[in-house]
Amino acid sequence: MRPSKLRATAMSATSAALATTAFLDLVQEQGFLSLTLREVAARAGLGMAELYSLAPSKAALVNLTSRTLDLDALRAVPADETEAHDRLFDAVMARLEVMAPRRDALIAIARQAPALTLAQFPFTARALLEAAGLEAKPVRVAAMAAAWAQIARVWRKDEGALNRTMAEADTRLRQMRSALSRISAGY
Repeated sequence: MRPSKLRATAMSATSAALATTAFLDLVQEQGFLSLTLREVAARAGLGMAELYSLAPSKAALVNLTSRTLDLDALRAVPADETEAHDRLFDAVMARLEVMAPRRDALIAIARQAPALTLAQFPFTARALLEAAGLEAKPVRVAAMAAAWAQIARVWRKDEGALNRTMAEADTRLRQMRSALSRISAGY
């Protein structure tokens, strides 16, 4: 990659991080429904055109935030040779761990814009499967998205050590693997 292209990519990543942080801060302070793109741009220290090139709507900000969390989780998943279930469980827990500092804002988005939140689940499902070294076949993505929806639902209600969330993740991932095996799509 050319140096100018590398700088542009780095600047874009920095701008995306600033936009995501500003967006989640504002959601936590005032909720999702009332915030504006102009407020996000101002909080992030970005020009409106720069924010608009990253995310031209609040729905796009939800997408950008979800992608950022997916990437952070992908970076955090250890590369090891454990069994597939354990790798997938580790990927799920890594995603939940990167969500933890922004828990209140993410819960607010899920409550105030549930359709936007649900729309991100297939992308997160694909990232989780790939992080675990599993081919993201469409049927697996669909199954993982359904499992992730249930895990996220429990996470939103679980506080403290996340024992209920971990148990839910283990149960859902085992159920998913069993169901996929029955249709010859297992791993």
